[in-house]
Amino acid sequence: MARPSVEAERKEQILGGACEVLADVGFSALRISDVAKRVGTSTGTVHYYFATKRDLITAAFEWNFERSLARRRHILDQHDDPHTELRAFVESYLPTDEVTVQAWHVWAELWVEGLHDPDLAALNERVYGEWRELVRRIIADGQEAGQFREGDATMFANGLIGLIDGLSVQVLLKSKEMDVSRMREVCDQWLASLDVEQ
Repeated sequence: MARPSVEAERKEQILGGACEVLADVGFSALRISDVAKRVGTSTGTVHYYFATKRDLITAAFEWNFERSLARRRHILDQHDDPHTELRAFVESYLPTDEVTVQAWHVWAELWVEGLHDPDLAALNERVYGEWRELVRRIIADGQEAGQFREGDATMFANGLIGLIDGLSVQVLLKSKEMDVSRMREVCDQWLASLDVEQ
């Protein structure tokens, strides 16, 4: 039996490979053999960690979310006030680099599959609940500090998250009307509307 650290590392590699394949070919076309090939292992090794394709994909969706948050944890430590913290979070979610674009592709696959799978819909609800609460907390802190206008912080968070999601999908689809620069402008305008008028 492999040492726990080796097993954990191998599992991480498999989950990372699954996300890469998901981003490249989508959920329906993904095969366990493709994931195994991507990480240089056998299908038997993948099945050692994940009995079925569904188990692998569910774990990959969760892993994608955790990695997404982990890449942004430094923002919470780096900024002293909610105003700059919220803007840094929004900027970090713009699909400007390969890692972020891949993560968005995985999110999109989760949403599509979640339309037909109650378990994946429940997973989306759980992880989105965590993300929504993080954004809500930053907005509520900004309201308490007198930086953001009064109102329901949860509603503001939902509006901002919906905006980011919708615009990101348009950017990923290479819409002629929505590129990253325009997405940034729209988000900046929305964020400015949240500010207390000086």
